[in-house]
Amino acid sequence: MQVHAPRMSLKLTDANFQSEVIHSELPVLVDFWAEWCGPCKMIGPVLEQVATELDGQAKVGKLNVDDSNELAAKYNVRSIPLLLFFKNGEVKDQIVGANVTKEMLKAKLLALV
Repeated sequence: MQVHAPRMSLKLTDANFQSEVIHSELPVLVDFWAEWCGPCKMIGPVLEQVATELDGQAKVGKLNVDDSNELAAKYNVRSIPLLLFFKNGEVKDQIVGANVTKEMLKAKLLALV
């Protein structure tokens, strides 16, 4: 019996943002975060759980704003964590801050399926 590793969130970069988010057939939750951001690290495990539980229905990706200044500017990232919900390449919803639950994130993603 083959055991599959749980689906981890995608590491998003300038190089793969178009293919993984903009051209995705699935809804995508993008976490704009930074290594030095405490609240960003707090919600990391919640995002991993969402990525695992919604594998095949939606995608969860993390974009380091320090590595991707242009994308952060394009999406007007003023405070982090910033969670943007994409469908068909467009932002459909957003949450600012770390005051989120797994259920809240899953409900917002599944509403876009």
